Amino acid sequence: MRRTTNSSVVRRLTAAAVAMGSCLALAGPAGPAGAAPADPVPAVFFGDSYTSNFGIAPVNNQDSERGWCFQARENYPAVATRRLADKGITLDVQSDVSCGGALLHHFWQNQELPFGAGELPPQQGALKEDTQLTVGSLGGNTLGFNQILKQCSDELRKPSVLPGDPVDGDAPAAECGAFFETGDGKQWLDDQFERVGGELEELLERIAYFAADAQRVLVGYPRLVPEDTTKCQTAAPGQTQLPFADIPQDALPVLDSIQKRLNDAMKKAAADIEGGADFVDLYASTGSNTACDGVNRGIGGLLEESQLELLGTKIPWYAHPNEKGRDIQAEQVALTAELALNR
Repeated sequence: MRRTTNSSVVRRLTAAAVAMGSCLALAGPAGPAGAAPADPVPAVFFGDSYTSNFGIAPVNNQDSERGWCFQARENYPAVATRRLADKGITLDVQSDVSCGGALLHHFWQNQELPFGAGELPPQQGALKEDTQLTVGSLGGNTLGFNQILKQCSDELRKPSVLPGDPVDGDAPAAECGAFFETGDGKQWLDDQFERVGGELEELLERIAYFAADAQRVLVGYPRLVPEDTTKCQTAAPGQTQLPFADIPQDALPVLDSIQKRLNDAMKKAAADIEGGADFVDLYASTGSNTACDGVNRGIGGLLEESQLELLGTKIPWYAHPNEKGRDIQAEQVALTAELALNR
């Protein structure tokens, strides 16, 4: 896929504005510097399953197709909104369009829901001209993290609700560490990161275009694998499965390096984009709350039962934040949003 540059996005969006007979500014201040917003701040949350907080029950929109987004009623946008209110910053949440399975391009294209449940419109449609704050996470699904996990696990290759196929089903899961560091596996990974980098830039440009006065907060992903991977060879209290199931221990540092590379790509996009965006570096702040940190884990193990059920069967966490992890997300997001809005 061709990498989309900032300038090409701007040209394309500007041409669209001319065609519609409108002209919006591409950047603007969010408010008086150093003063907390006196009025409610119009805000939009976007993102994938790490924003919707897949695995935490109950979920929103259970009577509509959006129920398949598995968006928790108490996801980090909801918790962060309350934390900001406690600090005197009231958000007027215009929309939370976060949805499990969303890829970066679903910010500007329809998202097909699982099991033929229908389609959702592009997430950018939630943006308004008066939106002053946008917050969310996207990028992990575009990178193909599910495919990466399935490349490394025979258990995850079995039929399940976890979407995607391994990158190369003929390559043994036991050899996935070497697979992603050499040959076709490395080339696949490099190509995926090229796509992620370009589409992150496009997402941030689109926010600036459709909500010119909005502060942009891009939220990274919490750390999954600890520095000391021997901790991953012990099941969490009350669990029988290892946190990363049958993924080989020698592949865990490779998975961690891939996640760090994604974090760095998100941080770079936020820093490089015209006007800049704020970045919530969850990877850096969750090294003691990985899936392998026992009672302190903020990530549910791959096959550990989550709070969700489908047809009477518990759905695994598939390495998503549990309530502790959700609260860490909310705390860091609220802090970053407060700083951004007080500038």
